[in-house]
Order: sequence, then structure tokens, then C-alpha cells
Amino acid sequence: MQVSEIMTTRIVSVEPTATVREAATLMSRNNIGSVPVVDGGAVRGMLTDRDIVLRCVSENKDADTVKVSDICTHGAVSVRPQDPVSNAMHLMSAEQVRRLPVVDNGKLVGMLSFADVAREKTGMEVAQSISEISMP
Repeated sequence: MQVSEIMTTRIVSVEPTATVREAATLMSRNNIGSVPVVDGGAVRGMLTDRDIVLRCVSENKDADTVKVSDICTHGAVSVRPQDPVSNAMHLMSAEQVRRLPVVDNGKLVGMLSFADVAREKTGMEVAQSISEISMP
């Protein structure tokens, strides 16, 4: 099975120049814990609710002025639509992430979440991945 068969194509993303408050509001409205940081269609990083807490709130920075690019995780790993889902699962485990941007020809075309995979696969492969993603 390929990533393109189960990925989400309804993408919520944020630009690097957006403020942290704008990104947090977007995440809240869409009930999501992370968004890809996209500039001209290219993924520049990932912003998580954890990034907001640790790199903005806990450091007493102003969410109305701090830019997403200042606190996001740069160098996000990604997969391609034609990649096997099993490869994506291994990457999620190795990187300990629950969501991967899906990139085709340098442009964001979807997102693959662990939930997407879990809906399609069952058994030991998913259990093993959950264990590896959750390791300290």
C-alpha cells in the first residue's frame, strides 16, 4: 500500500511569517496539534503545540510578535506519495513523530498521520510502531 492511498489531502498549514498566536488559533480551530510550516508550497518545518509551549510560552515570549519560523522545528522529515506505508511507519518510529508531510516535487500534497495508518493496518506492525514512537 502506498502513502497516497491513505494520506489526508485536506491540509492545514501555516506560513513561516505568521505569528505564534495566529498559528495557535488555527490549530485550535481545526483541533490539531501540529501544522506544517509552508513557504511557497515547500515544507520548511513543523510547528507543534509542544513547540509553542516550550519555545514561546515557557520562555515568556510574546505570541503576538514571535514568528512561527522562530520556534518551529526545522528540517522536518517527509515522505512521497508513492512511498510504501511500511516505510513511512519506520520513519515515524525512527523520528518518533506521529505525522509526516507528504511532498511531491518539492510541494506539500498531503499529510500522513499515525491515525491514518492505524485505520488501514492492524496487528503487530501497528503495535510495534506505537511502542517505538512513544519511547523516551
